[in-house]
Amino acid sequence: MPRYALKIEYHGAPFSGWQRQEGLPSVQGAIEAALARIEPGQHRIAAAGRTDAGVHALAQVAHCDMAKEWDPFRLSEALNYHLKPQPVAIVAAAPVAEGWHARFSATERRYLFRLLVRRAPATHQDGLVWQVRKPLDLDAMRQGAAHLIGFHDFTTFRSTICQAKSPEKTLDEITISETPGLGGAEIHFHLRARSFLHNQVRSIVGTLERVGAGSWAPGDVATALAARDRAACGPVCPPQGLYLAGVGYPDDPFAD
Repeated sequence: MPRYALKIEYHGAPFSGWQRQEGLPSVQGAIEAALARIEPGQHRIAAAGRTDAGVHALAQVAHCDMAKEWDPFRLSEALNYHLKPQPVAIVAAAPVAEGWHARFSATERRYLFRLLVRRAPATHQDGLVWQVRKPLDLDAMRQGAAHLIGFHDFTTFRSTICQAKSPEKTLDEITISETPGLGGAEIHFHLRARSFLHNQVRSIVGTLERVGAGSWAPGDVATALAARDRAACGPVCPPQGLYLAGVGYPDDPFAD
């Protein structure tokens, strides 16, 4: 059966998350239903990462198996037609080898977290950012983030219901930058790793926000990490500012 990689963008607010759940709206379920409209039958797709309820994606990647050969452009167009009016878009489709897997073939995941700093309520960014009212110290947050780079036991920064076999992960990058915007300054957190634990990004960003606000010292992040105790973590930030921004593969199926 021909296999295709799909690059997917979605607004996570209407969904219970990526993963198909009985009786609840999901991104996976929406795409599988669209696939059934263009090729009747049961479809099961696999993704690079399972985003939680309210989390968005700029470039999620999944793969699907089809009964016939499709022109990639026509496949994406047909799926987008049947996905309307849901906030899900197939940005690109590409043929891949039979053994290629959106999750297991991936070598890195990249996440973006958007934090809006302003007192007035968010309007255009509502549902797309986490808003805080008081200014944050970027240098302090960067100092705190530096303690998390590299290979560590991230027990402190993962959900108690995380199903990963080990809490040990290598965090390759945390970049924190300020981006001026029409509605107020945004602080962007870019995180990159081969894989992430459940709630790891939101736990890290929530903790670093406490550093930026002055409630934690940068060194407190190292202390929390060394504790290997979920109770030592700062608050977990809300999901609406989080985006799966990209997935890396040894041979990018979407490369021109």
